[in-house]
Amino acid sequence: MNSRETTKKIFAYVRKYGIFVFFSFVLAAISALLSLYIPILIGNVIDNIVGENQVNFHQIHSISIRIVIFIGITALSQWVMNLCNNKITYHVVRDIREDAFSHLQNLPLSYLDPKPQGEIVSKMIADVEQLSEGLLLGFTQLFTGVVTILGTLAFMVSLNPRITLVVVCITPLSLFVAGFIARNTYHLFRVQSETKGEQTSLIDEMIGNQKVVKAFSREEKVIEQFREINERLTKCSLKAIFFSSITNPSTRFINGLVYTGVGFAGAMAVLNGNLTVGMLSCFLSYANQYTKPFNEISGVITELQNAFACAGRVFEFMEEEEQIPEKEAVLLSDQVKGMVEIKNVSFSYDKEKPLLKHLSLKVKPGQRVAIVGPTGCGKTTLINLLMRFYDVDEGKILIDGVDIQEITRKSLRSCYGMVLQETNLRNATIRDNLLEGKPDATEEEMIAAAKMAYADGFIRRLPQGYDTVVKEGAEGLSDGQKQLLCIARIMLSKPPMLILDEATSSIDTRTEMKIQSAFEKMMVGRTSFIVAHRLSTIKEADVILVMKDGNIIEQGNHEELLGKKGFYYQLYESQYQ
Repeated sequence: MNSRETTKKIFAYVRKYGIFVFFSFVLAAISALLSLYIPILIGNVIDNIVGENQVNFHQIHSISIRIVIFIGITALSQWVMNLCNNKITYHVVRDIREDAFSHLQNLPLSYLDPKPQGEIVSKMIADVEQLSEGLLLGFTQLFTGVVTILGTLAFMVSLNPRITLVVVCITPLSLFVAGFIARNTYHLFRVQSETKGEQTSLIDEMIGNQKVVKAFSREEKVIEQFREINERLTKCSLKAIFFSSITNPSTRFINGLVYTGVGFAGAMAVLNGNLTVGMLSCFLSYANQYTKPFNEISGVITELQNAFACAGRVFEFMEEEEQIPEKEAVLLSDQVKGMVEIKNVSFSYDKEKPLLKHLSLKVKPGQRVAIVGPTGCGKTTLINLLMRFYDVDEGKILIDGVDIQEITRKSLRSCYGMVLQETNLRNATIRDNLLEGKPDATEEEMIAAAKMAYADGFIRRLPQGYDTVVKEGAEGLSDGQKQLLCIARIMLSKPPMLILDEATSSIDTRTEMKIQSAFEKMMVGRTSFIVAHRLSTIKEADVILVMKDGNIIEQGNHEELLGKKGFYYQLYESQYQ
């Protein structure tokens, strides 16, 4: 996304706060014009000091009072203007963050899965923060600077057009230099922002996986990797800041020429009697005030280039294609019978590497379906499609005869209770985590579900029991305890269909036997999909699907599949020979 497109998008957000922009501009005009009028008053004071015993004290006193009043009004205008600018900036940033976060919720997993988490965090936090700093500086300096430049020219023209012509002739050179540098620094700041995102991503990954890093003694390798990214960030940051910092001294040099030109032309005018000393003093003051905004704006341009480069990354993220829009039809979980039909489904994460090919399956209500096969055969992919974490490339998946593409994802997922090998607990109390599946459950129902999952005992031994806060990553709980909490959450919600993907992989053998017994009771009358590597856990399944290379190659119950002495028989023998 180039800077012009980014600018349009930013102003689309700013437009909502047009009233504050208007007041900011008006107040900037008031403070700038009064600041410009004050040098005229100072010039009049000088002209009232003609010589010894020729000082008009009465006139000087009157002018001095006006100067003080105008300074007070200028200060008040600038204070209120800054309030308006803060209002505009932080509300725009708030809106962008809210839109970006809402957009994040609607992005498909196919976009999020391969992306480093740190990169997305960097866009939504660091890049937006950089945008806010650039906008605030821009609103504060640009309005006042532009009004000051235009007002100064107007005042100088009214005093002496010839000297003003000197200023006007030299000014374009300053604009050309600032514009040239600004255009060429946008790309450098864009690279800097991308490298920061890469660095944030690495830090986020390493913090979350310190145990793995230390277990394999990869500290030196990780440090080397970080050093390489950090070195690139240093180089691109130095380039961006170096080239952008040339702007200010360049414009200062040209502004010095303006001041020199005004001083020389004004001195000649005084000698010729066309200008008073007081008015020359006023002109020199205007020359300073005229050139000062160019220095400030050149600094603002540097910050804006950085801010717009960051904003471009945020808007690119916000333009990523969202998941397929939902239909309005709702599937009520208390009315679902649990008949699942998969018709000629094909799917692949990478279109050049087909995974599921023309898969068909019909599951009757209340059946227990086990899915087995080697790693990478498509077991978890099938679960992802049933839950609509991904949408099929071809074919249909029906629940009770209704295509899942025709119903909302929320209502579809409320029909499933899912326990994965990888536990998912949020930063909240144990009570809040258990009630996620059924927020209106009573205390008695929650405790009963915890007891059924054999989690009540260890929960009560925690410092605050059910009110113990589970920290990020559930530190302080074993993998088995975390899995028991996930199982208790499902047992509380009692959905019409279950998905168990290695649901007891982290639990000790004795507890696993008890949990299996609880699952047996829970699965009665519920359609259940069980993904397992340990074949001993699926002997009682009504149907066992044996998958390989994205296809169901065998289907039947445990005894039937052993009798066929096919691939399932080989898997079973390899575990229990």
